[in-house]
Amino acid sequence: MRILHISSARALGGGERHLADLARGLVSRGHDVFVALARESPLCAELAGVLPVENIFTLPLRNALDAASAHRLARFVRERRIEIVHAHVARDYTLAAFAAWRSPAARLVVTRHVLFPLSRLHRLTLGRAARVIAVSEAVARALRAQRLVAADKISVIHNGIDFARLDAAAGDTGEMRRSLMSGDVSFVVGTVGELSRVKGQEDLVRAAATVNRALAGRVGFVLVGEDASRAGETRARLESLIAELDLSERIRLLGRRADVARILHALDLFVSASHTEAFGIAIVEALASGVPVVATETEGAREIIGAGAGGRLVPVGDAEALAASIVALLGDASERARLSDDGRASARERFSLTRMIDATERVYLAARSSV
Repeated sequence: MRILHISSARALGGGERHLADLARGLVSRGHDVFVALARESPLCAELAGVLPVENIFTLPLRNALDAASAHRLARFVRERRIEIVHAHVARDYTLAAFAAWRSPAARLVVTRHVLFPLSRLHRLTLGRAARVIAVSEAVARALRAQRLVAADKISVIHNGIDFARLDAAAGDTGEMRRSLMSGDVSFVVGTVGELSRVKGQEDLVRAAATVNRALAGRVGFVLVGEDASRAGETRARLESLIAELDLSERIRLLGRRADVARILHALDLFVSASHTEAFGIAIVEALASGVPVVATETEGAREIIGAGAGGRLVPVGDAEALAASIVALLGDASERARLSDDGRASARERFSLTRMIDATERVYLAARSSV
């Protein structure tokens, strides 16, 4: 099949890593894969060695009403004889729908990565979609509740994880632990995700204060992720809170890192303090790396961890419950080992790249045969 992926994302988050992994998998199966990206997209570099340079198309993709980008996309779809137009970001749905509509051979597929409600504008857009992919059952329920698309067009496909990449990063973790946290610490706890209120890093910082009081300052915390705010106010707020709680020697803000897989292997515990999470790729990557997880009970975390496979769930926004669960697990090596084994097995059984690509190919075939 000839497949065009569209994404206006300008930062590399879970949805963008999903797109890159999907593109690689589809190419390996012999599909002709193209991407239309914002000019400053980090996906340009991610996919440079995967796709021929002529298959990577950049354009402004300013917003859902960017008529110039819509017409350029439509021309690209016609000229390249694209069969599947696959949009991954809500503001791109309208442009993708227009491009697919202008080419009789093309069918529109969209992926919904988040739980936030869609606008009325998307009722018309999604009405043109041959199929809609939800990354979790929670997202599918939200789509059905809004009634923006026929229920029989919605397919749930969990994001897949590149286990080979994670495994390649395993090995001697001592050097990484020393680079992450200087000083005398017995445990390293970490989280991965863009710095934003919705990811709950402030709750984790407050929990860290309680944890270090309980465990005599022997725990180091690392927060991986770049600031999603325009003026860096999220990081500034976190730095102020860390200083206020006298945790500057126990918490490090690492920013965006290319070696996340190596960092995961060096952790004793992974924490997700999100206030809402549609899926949670970082949670799955931690589990697949054998790292026990403490997560707030978001929709996505419940779906991944379920009845406790690999982790513990605590109430959203409850820093004290978060701290209590962290302290309990750090004090129980045998329970951490059990969760490590259970989480690794569960993640690798349920969230493989092969399963994700198989399911996506089936969606494309169904879309291509639809009228």
